[in-house]
Amino acid sequence: MMILYSGTSCPFSHRCRIVLFEKGMDFEIKDVDLHEKPDAIAAMNPYSRVPILVERDLTLYESNIINEYIDERFPHPQLMPADPVMRARARLFLYNIEQDLFSHLPEIKNGAPKVAEKARMIVRDNLTQIAPIFAKQKFMLGDEYSMLDVAVAPLLWRLDHLGIQLPKQAIPLLKYAERIFSRPAFIEALTPVEKAMRK
Repeated sequence: MMILYSGTSCPFSHRCRIVLFEKGMDFEIKDVDLHEKPDAIAAMNPYSRVPILVERDLTLYESNIINEYIDERFPHPQLMPADPVMRARARLFLYNIEQDLFSHLPEIKNGAPKVAEKARMIVRDNLTQIAPIFAKQKFMLGDEYSMLDVAVAPLLWRLDHLGIQLPKQAIPLLKYAERIFSRPAFIEALTPVEKAMRK
């Protein structure tokens, strides 16, 4: 049985929950209070962060590593491309998602007002830049739902909560977001805290 130690409002934990529900397998989710983390978290992850996946004698942290492991261990439905070239491209996209979008979340949440506003604008502009893709295709890699969609979904869900307002040019992206949000696995993966982020 896999156990996922997950923060109820953590976007990285949210990613791992989505993948577990997409795979439809047996697992247990243990909610972790991010403000008062138990000592066990630091013992399992030297960075003292969630998500953490434990399966028998294997302990993994960092959401993209956890999700690739789950995808390889339970290949149906496959979320990373089978072709090595496409898989390498997908990994590069995942890296870009971290650098261009998620790396700015700490500043939005904890930065001084001017710093937070600048970070919001960077995320808004980067999302607006990729919006035209979704006028032509259903998901990030075309017609197939993939790990890239999983990776960006928690941020799209939190846009209002983070105070990020997208311009009209981003309408294809917002329609894409609604497609992701309507997936049963996405809905099942939401915690009560996350549900409350969108009215």
